Amino acid sequence: MHLTLDLDSEVPIYQQIRDRVIEAIARGEAREGDPLPSTRQLAADSGINFHTVNKAYDLLRQQGVIRINRKSGAVIRRDPTSGPPEAAFTEEWEKRMRVLLAEATVHGLDGADAVGRCQAIVSRFHAERGAIP
Repeated sequence: MHLTLDLDSEVPIYQQIRDRVIEAIARGEAREGDPLPSTRQLAADSGINFHTVNKAYDLLRQQGVIRINRKSGAVIRRDPTSGPPEAAFTEEWEKRMRVLLAEATVHGLDGADAVGRCQAIVSRFHAERGAIP
């Protein structure tokens, strides 16, 4: 899995790492049981502090996406084939989605366009996931 980070972005690097891992799982590039690079390796490869990577991995662990243990390191715990989401996830996700949709409304994006864009993104994830053996 290749993670592209924008070191000049206003989005914190740890959040970019978290987001790129989530997107890789959604696209099928990373599947349940796949290992992630060690924090030190990813930090060295990206030219960032390993504590930044550690913060991203800890966030992914708290969100139930990866598991971390001393022997195997960080491993993908959940992918789209793992079954339905937990209720706590759905509730938190809806809160975040509400803010994103409020931003879209404030900037003049109407409901139909917002829904259409969401459907297009989800469709791309499904298409990309299906294209990977």
